[in-house]
Amino acid sequence: MIVRGSDRVLIMGITGKQGTFWTERMQAYGTKVMGGTNPHKAGAVHCNVPVFATARDAMIQVGFEVAVLFIPPLMVKEAAVDAIEAGVKGLVVLTEHIPVHDVMYFIAAARERGVSVIGPNTAGGVTPGECFVGFMPAFNERIFQKGSIGIISRSGSLGTLFCLNVVQAGFGESAFIGIGGDPIIGTTTRDALVALDGFAGTEAVVIVGEIGGSMEEEAADYARKMTKPVVAFIAGGAAPKGKKMGHAGAIVVGNKGSHASKRSALEAAGVTVLDTPSDVGSALKARLRS
Repeated sequence: MIVRGSDRVLIMGITGKQGTFWTERMQAYGTKVMGGTNPHKAGAVHCNVPVFATARDAMIQVGFEVAVLFIPPLMVKEAAVDAIEAGVKGLVVLTEHIPVHDVMYFIAAARERGVSVIGPNTAGGVTPGECFVGFMPAFNERIFQKGSIGIISRSGSLGTLFCLNVVQAGFGESAFIGIGGDPIIGTTTRDALVALDGFAGTEAVVIVGEIGGSMEEEAADYARKMTKPVVAFIAGGAAPKGKKMGHAGAIVVGNKGSHASKRSALEAAGVTVLDTPSDVGSALKARLRS
């Protein structure tokens, strides 16, 4: 899901510390925030927008296409279902540590209604020069510049590093999609790759993956058919066997999900796989020249 400047956004949990801080920055950047939710503060005005008890109330009174969730883990299922039943088109679920059964429930509900989901445990998305949703530093021009490189990342911090390196190499981003680091997420690496392949102005794509799961191998099947060049980095190549990683999705079972397995699949599909993040600029220049 790529959020555009014309999309109307609802901030669920707008009155909390993080909701307030990032809503103000989204608004300053140009994100069209229509309102927020907090059932205990309905009728108030916060960050210069109205606060509603539910997403359904907000949809009736102001309308929105995208809901961004700054919601505690045990309350996410209820909030997500509220937004889905209200008729939202896209959910950005920033929260981590949500019970797995709750995630399964609201993602299934979203799929039944044709609602796009990024996250859980995502840093959000950025469309430079238009808007951002979540907590990526879109307003920092050393990290985000309008350009032609699409970036997909499971990690917010690694995604930020790659955006910085891309800008330092003289490029800019067409869009950044933070898919999230949990084992069950609404948008996979392949889904994001398909979206960026069809996104106008995108000339090349960078995948920032990590060990665990099979998303990068599945994305390789699609990358094989693409005419746009793809560059990838897989974090965790030096992790000792059995080492516990930071993301819940970073689980290796046998050879599946290993660094070697992912690298082999991507390279077989014609993707340039980097040894270090600092190589991304030179790799993009070489691929775009060819």
